[in-house]
Amino acid sequence: MDSELIQSDPSVMMGKPVVAGTRITVELILEKLSAGETVDQILEAHPRLTREGILAALNFAARALRADVVYPTVEQSP
Repeated sequence: MDSELIQSDPSVMMGKPVVAGTRITVELILEKLSAGETVDQILEAHPRLTREGILAALNFAARALRADVVYPTVEQSP
C-alpha cells in the first residue's frame, strides 16, 4: 500500500488527511462505507478517486487507530 496516497496539508481541507490529488478526506470515505455505500458507489460518485485510494484510506485509518489508547467510558456490568 502506497503511504503517499494519503496526504495532509494545512491548506487542503484544513489539514485533514485526504487521498492525494483530491479533496476527498479519509473521514468521508469511512463515513460513506459505514453508511452502507459500496466501494463501487463511492468510485462512481467521485471519479477522481481510485480503488487504491480507498484502500489507502482504510489502511491509514487502521494505522491511526492502532496508535490510539482507548479508555472505556462506561463501566461493564459483571
